[in-house]
Amino acid sequence: MNNITRSFLSNPRALVGLAIVLFFMLIALCAPILSDHGPNDRVARPHQPPNTEQIMGSTRMGRDVFTQLVHGTQTSLLVGFLAGFIVTAVGTLVGITAGYFGGKVDEFLNFLTNIVLVIPNLPLLMVLAAFIGEASPMVIAFIIGITSWGWGARVTRAQTLSLRQRDYIQASELIGESSWRIILVELMPNLLSIIGFNFIGSVIYTVITEATLEFLGLGDPSAVSWGVMLYHAQTSSAISVGAWWEILAPCAALALFGAGLSQLNFAIDEIANPRLRTLGRLKRYQKRLAGDPEDKPPVNAAAMAAATRNDTVLQKEGSK
Repeated sequence: MNNITRSFLSNPRALVGLAIVLFFMLIALCAPILSDHGPNDRVARPHQPPNTEQIMGSTRMGRDVFTQLVHGTQTSLLVGFLAGFIVTAVGTLVGITAGYFGGKVDEFLNFLTNIVLVIPNLPLLMVLAAFIGEASPMVIAFIIGITSWGWGARVTRAQTLSLRQRDYIQASELIGESSWRIILVELMPNLLSIIGFNFIGSVIYTVITEATLEFLGLGDPSAVSWGVMLYHAQTSSAISVGAWWEILAPCAALALFGAGLSQLNFAIDEIANPRLRTLGRLKRYQKRLAGDPEDKPPVNAAAMAAATRNDTVLQKEGSK
């Protein structure tokens, strides 16, 4: 575990992504402190451009865009992490159970997974949200959570099937350890990278999908989130009247938060895959070779091969 932590902290993508995500989490936690009035309070003239008092301008109803943005961060992040937890929990439970126990259990759970994967997700979400009528952000999170776990279950099942044949799993079964202890102690630590990848990807998908549904008018217009901000900007013809700040603020927040989570996703993939780490070292080594001819280090193929073997060993030690 120390090797994994050290690899994570030494990865530039991981540090950048973590800084962005923590920045938005800090905004969500400090939203009441960052603004001294409510997100639905009328504090300015309609469509007022950014100024010293309203640094991000105001909406058609005279509401402060900055206040709505920081309070909307609370809602959007809560929905994203809640739905991401549901997707990851269901997908991990289904995938591990199907891959480890096999037989009829695997056939039944694989059948359910195929059904979830075959049904188009976004049209299904739109139909459910329209049927419920002005779905609240928490309802949208729950709907996304119970309809989007198929991909994670399929990937987790495939990795579990591979780990199921390892010697240490079979040895644990021979000495009489219970199935659930083997799953929790032997399998789960080796699936952490896939679980983390699934969780971060689910959070990205949820935040964007929630904003899409609310932008289309399928959410609760009285709520405060990034998607509702876009919906109100659309209904008030913000672009037509030149109020670009109403669109820019939530769009920039969505793009920046998605970029931060994507960097974390890439970093987890690099840490979990020793070949990607070695590829990064080779690229840096080639850049040094392409630099100053007098500063070129000698090419040492044996050292590069040893580095590859060391990365593989560290990966195995960190996963156990």
